[in-house]
Amino acid sequence: MLKQALMALGCGGAVVSGPAAFAAMPASVSTVAAQKEAANHLPAEDGRDADFSGRGFIATLADPVIKTKDGKPVWDVDAYAWMNGASPDTVNPSLWRHMGLLRKHGLFALSEGMWQVRGLDVSNMTVIKGQTGWILIDPLTTRDTAAAALRLVNETLGPRPVRAVIYSHSHADHFGGVRGVVDENDVKAGMVQIIAPAHFMDETASENVMAGLAMGRRANYQFGGSLTPGPQGQMGSGIGKGVAGGDITLIAPTIDISKTGETRVVDGITLEFQMVPDTEAPAEMNIYVPAARTFLAAEIATCSLHNILTPRGAKVRDAHAWAGYLNEAVNLFGDRSDTIASSHCWPRFGREEVKGWLSGQRDNYRYLHDQTVRLMNKGMTQVEIAEKLRPPPAIANQWFNKGYYGTYSHNSKAIYQYYLGWYDAVPANLNPHPPEIRATKLVAAIGGASKVLAKAKKAMAAGDYRWSSDLLNSLVFADPKNSKGRALLADSYEQQGYQAESAIWRNMFLSAARDLREGVKASITTQSIDLISAVPTELLLDSVATRLDPLALGDRSLELNFNFTDRNEQAKISVGNAVMFSEMGKAHTAPGATVSGPRQLFLALMFLKIPLTQLEAAGLRVEGDRSQVEILQAALDPMPGPFNIAEP
Repeated sequence: MLKQALMALGCGGAVVSGPAAFAAMPASVSTVAAQKEAANHLPAEDGRDADFSGRGFIATLADPVIKTKDGKPVWDVDAYAWMNGASPDTVNPSLWRHMGLLRKHGLFALSEGMWQVRGLDVSNMTVIKGQTGWILIDPLTTRDTAAAALRLVNETLGPRPVRAVIYSHSHADHFGGVRGVVDENDVKAGMVQIIAPAHFMDETASENVMAGLAMGRRANYQFGGSLTPGPQGQMGSGIGKGVAGGDITLIAPTIDISKTGETRVVDGITLEFQMVPDTEAPAEMNIYVPAARTFLAAEIATCSLHNILTPRGAKVRDAHAWAGYLNEAVNLFGDRSDTIASSHCWPRFGREEVKGWLSGQRDNYRYLHDQTVRLMNKGMTQVEIAEKLRPPPAIANQWFNKGYYGTYSHNSKAIYQYYLGWYDAVPANLNPHPPEIRATKLVAAIGGASKVLAKAKKAMAAGDYRWSSDLLNSLVFADPKNSKGRALLADSYEQQGYQAESAIWRNMFLSAARDLREGVKASITTQSIDLISAVPTELLLDSVATRLDPLALGDRSLELNFNFTDRNEQAKISVGNAVMFSEMGKAHTAPGATVSGPRQLFLALMFLKIPLTQLEAAGLRVEGDRSQVEILQAALDPMPGPFNIAEP
């Protein structure tokens, strides 16, 4: 029972084809016109993307649906097999073209001794043939998709043991499937190396544990976790399909890479690393394989403009540094590379393609950065900059610079935030009413719900969905039970989703429409018991401290010692002034209580709030004043479930 409770900490979402959960509306007259206008401004088609995305194809899965051992489907490689012909009116024509390329799946040859498995998850797994086994880079998001990818490799190329796994960065879709490809006992025995950039574990804990629950809920919108692939539903994520279901796992790295130019010989293959921290992830690196003349750009270069601040939430990234690292990559690897690939999207072939791809994206991020700062220094706010800033034709007409994932709109706001924060210096925005109060006052000022509805309908008839959404969002926040307002807001969001070139903008609009129509359903989460179990204890205790409710604690002070018997770790816990501090390797000389046992039981105590008596029966030992332990547990917020986004 305890194991089942621990597993309740979370699992991922899946892109599996099936019937739509609600009857979506067709494209409006305004949306049809907007799609035609978008089609008229697309770059010229030169056939390179169609060539590169299919080049080197070897084989794919015989059974398109990947399942868990229990038979639960977690991924369908054919979820987009219905795509054919011209783009429907409900999909932006640029996004339709893009998803037509991203939907390709299987094992592809990259260069001599290198392959990629693409389309079996949101990310790609890169495979290098070592002297005695495989070197795997970025083992997908979940155990089952990674295992399926490795089976495809072994069945097609011949079975070999995995000698090393490399995590390019600290996002779950680049490490979460590790237990599907290696056994941790082999790692502990030194038979398998786990290689990652410096500070990988700190940043993994920060994103997936400290802020993981909020990010997971928002990620459900970003990746369309509750949407079904289809002309009126999910159309990928801009850099891949969706996010695979199943268990996210983690095995801690055994080797840290810390500087650019560092080389390692792994199973007889020389690898050279470029450190790119604070770009797409706080801990990230690129990998160059000299023997194959192949550069893996991880995620700082893909088939789309990326996010400076991803809508799911993350630390704001440094666009200036991002452009600088791309320029460094051109200089370090451009003339030495005949193939370039990333952990999303498709590769490119030829030395000039490598240099053009890196330099083209370098210019895109630098233009975004410099022009945002220029306009910011003229006194423009982030909203004003987002409305004005557009890339020049030389940048915009390169397909890989288009905003299928990140957009100029929300990236310019992120750059503004990086330098100046959320406040735009307008005092009216310094201390506004919270959304529900403001919405109630605004609806009253307009003249009541009926007038808001009338104005919103007029805006929708004119194709001004931005204004209709603004009005109707206020109505829904003022009165969430207003069924007409909810329905009309869902319709308005839906049309904006249809028109969006960015796959994640589409997902966010359509997810909000779905929630308004059907209510909140289960959410994607990047947390799992395996991931949490791999995170250092100190970081887990810091995460626990963020759930301390000062009202529940009152003015109590607590002094506890924790002994994690299975790890030979000790922690000193001090609670006072409504703050919890933990210090590893220390102990109170006269603690109120000392709690001892395996760390898994502490996870159940602090994360799942399983009653202390039940945990004592399972092996947890408490010496001293047990009420202090119960007081601390009671003062912790429970692990939250999905929360509202489209309504209060």
